[in-house]
Amino acid sequence: LGVSRPERPFAFAEKVRAVPLTISEIPSASRHYPVIFSEKGTALPLAVVGIIDDENLFVNSNGDWDENVYVPGYLRRYPFALASDRASDPQNPRMAMIVDEGYEGIKENSELPFFQNDGEPSDAMKQAMEYCQTYERDRQVTLQFADQLNKFDILAEQVAQFTPDGAAEARPFAKYVGTEEKRLAELSDEQFLELRRSNVLPILYSQLMSMGNWRSLMERRARRHDL
Repeated sequence: LGVSRPERPFAFAEKVRAVPLTISEIPSASRHYPVIFSEKGTALPLAVVGIIDDENLFVNSNGDWDENVYVPGYLRRYPFALASDRASDPQNPRMAMIVDEGYEGIKENSELPFFQNDGEPSDAMKQAMEYCQTYERDRQVTLQFADQLNKFDILAEQVAQFTPDGAAEARPFAKYVGTEEKRLAELSDEQFLELRRSNVLPILYSQLMSMGNWRSLMERRARRHDL
């Protein structure tokens, strides 16, 4: 068994509205997507790729991701992932490489086999394992970021609004959790310095800047459905 490029590479993600991000991805993702947080308690970042309908607006009819748009690592590692057994040893968990056998690209006599003839992992599999390990490290850093962010209480539930052409009032179309600028500005000097030292500030500012992408997301949906 191995992996070959399927006819529609991103068909597996064409019905998702949001994709998990690691914090190292936020600056790149914020250029293309609204970046939000999953909730106030555990503030895990998400790239919003669809609104209103269960439809990923960045996967086209050919099953390809739109060109020149950042693809989140959560999707780039697919169909591979790492599973860990942290219950037995939280500090040094055992890790296992797993694969989604339901993925269309998994097949026999593939372009990129999982193993060599001698039973050792192929170069392609080694690269996939290395990428998944890097992604897992970034994911752990993201969990630490979420814990750190929680204590500052600068996230709030917010509403995205859009004013259609010719309309007198804005209409809400999405609820989400994001950085509250007023709370960020009201932090004490000590708290602000702590955020700066921990390199959290650039992440928060990137998230705030990404809010300008709500309008482009609505426009993308309107173009697709001729609204």
